[in-house]
Amino acid sequence: MKDCTIYKTVDIVGKKWSLCILHELYKGEHKCKRFNELKNKLQDVTPKTLSTRLKELEEHGLVDKIVDDTVFPIKSEYSLTESGEEFLHVLQNIKQWGLKWQFENPECGGTNCKTCEL
Repeated sequence: MKDCTIYKTVDIVGKKWSLCILHELYKGEHKCKRFNELKNKLQDVTPKTLSTRLKELEEHGLVDKIVDDTVFPIKSEYSLTESGEEFLHVLQNIKQWGLKWQFENPECGGTNCKTCEL
């Protein structure tokens, strides 16, 4: 099992909050989001978990951390990498599966996740 690509991939993106973090980084007009912005959108995530997941997603090349040390306090922003952007296609497929087999949500089905306010 340790060499199975599915197991390895799930180990990266299957941890609690990882998919939601990627989704929040995708949403909205701004490509970059600050830590507190993500924390406010993901209301139930703890700061420690959010920090850990962001580091893991950065290590695996799905998220970029941009640090501006020319200002005080130092400003850090997070954005999706090309790999992270491409992974959003997987999330869209998950959404379509959920709408087809699990949830009746016409509003969500007719909404582009990029512009979703939920």
